[in-house]
Amino acid sequence: MDPNQHVAVQLDRVARTYGHGSTEVTALREVSVAFRRGTFTAVMGPSGSGKSTLLQCAAGLDRPDSGQVIVDGVELGPLSEAKLTALRRERVGFVFQAFNLLSALSAEQNVGLPLRLAGRRPAAAQVRESLAQVGLAERGRHLPSQLSGGQQQRVAIARALITKPRVLFADEPTGALDSSSGREVLRLLRTLVDQQGQSTIMVTHDPVAAAYADTVLFLADGRVVDELTRPSAQAIAERMTRLETAA
Repeated sequence: MDPNQHVAVQLDRVARTYGHGSTEVTALREVSVAFRRGTFTAVMGPSGSGKSTLLQCAAGLDRPDSGQVIVDGVELGPLSEAKLTALRRERVGFVFQAFNLLSALSAEQNVGLPLRLAGRRPAAAQVRESLAQVGLAERGRHLPSQLSGGQQQRVAIARALITKPRVLFADEPTGALDSSSGREVLRLLRTLVDQQGQSTIMVTHDPVAAAYADTVLFLADGRVVDELTRPSAQAIAERMTRLETAA
């Protein structure tokens, strides 16, 4: 049995540097890590540790300078921009801190947008199913302005799920929410993993958010320096404090 079939995303000696000369910044230093299918991983680290760059390279939003990135069995490096765009559209879902909903469109229309951008007409039943997945079956006709922050982020998650992605990437998904709405979104992400096997990778600075994950990966100075399995928020906070003190 191929062990790689259990891996959703793999980075092998991935390096990424920005700028040149005196402005050069090394964001990732030959990072190797595998994210297993059907699991929820949180990525944490001090500011400037490389966690956002890791997410962007893993999701095919940024190309590394060297190393391999493999998503759902496909190596991203050799792909043209058009094929990379198609892979992201078909196999990857994104949720960001800013909900990025179009204010003039209803929740249903926002959810169906990725399919329209791909030249496909979203089926009404498919859109309703995605909204039902996030507990908003009755709010499809509402505009974003008529929804709470937590509800808007759940619409954004439904939009990410409409293409049935193999991997869901979340970049600070609770960063713009109050603690109650944040917990609502985190419980939803946890449920998607537990009940539907949705592979999920989340960057966060919040130990409470990270504690919802199966595994917490810690970065410092562009390297993976530690990993905790199903830790408490307190254990995560203590590890982060040590990393920030060292940094």
